[in-house]
This record gives sequence, structure tokens and C-alpha cells, in this order.
Amino acid sequence: MQMLQRAALGLALLLAGSAAHALTAAELVDRNVEAKGGAAALQSVRSLRREGKLIVNGGQYVMNLVETKQRPGSVRTEVSLQGLSQVQAYDGKEGWRIDPFGGRKDPERMPADDVREYAEDASIDGVLADARAAGSSIEYLGTEDIDGTQAHKLKVVRKDGGVQYVYLDPDYFLEIRVESQRTVRGVKRTAVTDYGNYEKVGGVFWPLSIESGIKGAGDPAKYEYDSAVVNPELAADYFSFPAAPNK
Repeated sequence: MQMLQRAALGLALLLAGSAAHALTAAELVDRNVEAKGGAAALQSVRSLRREGKLIVNGGQYVMNLVETKQRPGSVRTEVSLQGLSQVQAYDGKEGWRIDPFGGRKDPERMPADDVREYAEDASIDGVLADARAAGSSIEYLGTEDIDGTQAHKLKVVRKDGGVQYVYLDPDYFLEIRVESQRTVRGVKRTAVTDYGNYEKVGGVFWPLSIESGIKGAGDPAKYEYDSAVVNPELAADYFSFPAAPNK
């Protein structure tokens, strides 16, 4: 009987110890940063360029893709098909685009809602590291099944009121999904982005396979990158609204 009591007590202490060492939101953010390569490696990345294919409409269209990011918050995406190139860019202050697929060959500025949505894609460090740096609220919500994986779930509430849910792989602590709640032209919607095929380039692990779409809106777009380059040379005006040509 005493042996059984001692065994039960030992099990209780073990469980109590495990509970006491349960991961916190701050620890998960630290592990996420370390999993990517560490804070120093991330901060050494001034810019990032990935090239590959964008696959949309369930594979009906496959387009060439070039995505470039630069600190502190610039991003430019170019998509090409049959000699036409669509450009979307954000220079940290304003967004603009050229959309020949929509019949617009001249650059035009993006509406405010589109700018806010696109500006989120400018992050190099990721949602969690950016949220901590900005002093946003980060809450750990336990685990949730994501395609058969019990992922760590964190809720981020940004200072502008935006809400994002970040899901981390339980073994590697890298993002496998981010859900972003947005209001675009008065309509609330949730964007779901899945990450995979991480490869180390320039001392940092980057996802080279991404699927992104609006929850409940059909097939997501697939970004399949063939290569990544850290700190490519970029023109000073690469992200800026194009200057009018001299006449």
C-alpha cells in the first residue's frame, strides 16, 4: 500500500512539474525566433527576394513570380503571364499597383483597405517577432489540430485592432498557419495562410511553399518558390511609386 501511495505521489509531482513548466506565449515567441535562426541572423537580413511560381484557380493559371521585401516595411510582388506583368508594391507609406490583367497598364495607388492588407506581407521577421517589437498583445491559447498536427496556437492583437492567430509546429516551432481577421471595404473576412517546405538561406529558415486564401472562398493561391536570396542589391526607388516619364 505504501509503495502504491509513493508511486501515486511521484506521478502527481511529475504532472505538477510538467504543468509548472508549460510553455508561455513569451517562450513560444523566443522558440519561434530561435527556430528561424536566431535574432542576430534575422536582423542581418536587410532584404529578401524569392522567385518561383504562383498557381491560381486550382492550377488553371501558372505564373512567374518574384517577391521582394526590405526593412523596415517594404514589399514588391511581380507576377508575369504571356508577356504581361502585374506589379503590387508598398514602400512603407503608400501602396501602388500596375494591373494589366485588369486592363490597367499605368501605375495607380491602392485604396487604404488594400494597403493595410498588403502591408502585412512586408514582414521579414514574422508575425510574432513583429508583434513583440511593436508591443502588441500575444496570448497563448493552447494547442489546436491543424491537418493532423497539434499546433501551438497564439493570438496576436495589434495596436490597430487587427487580430491574427499564429499556429506553430510543436516540434520545430515554425509557423504552419496564420489566420488574419481583416475588414476590407466594410466586409469582415479571414485570410488563411499555410507555410511549408522551409529551407535555410543566409542563416535563416524561410518557407518556400505557401498557400493563401480567404476562408470559405474556394481554392487558395499557391506560391511555390524555387529560390531565395538574402540581401540582394536593390535600386533606391525599387518600391516607390514610379515617376512620370519625361516628355
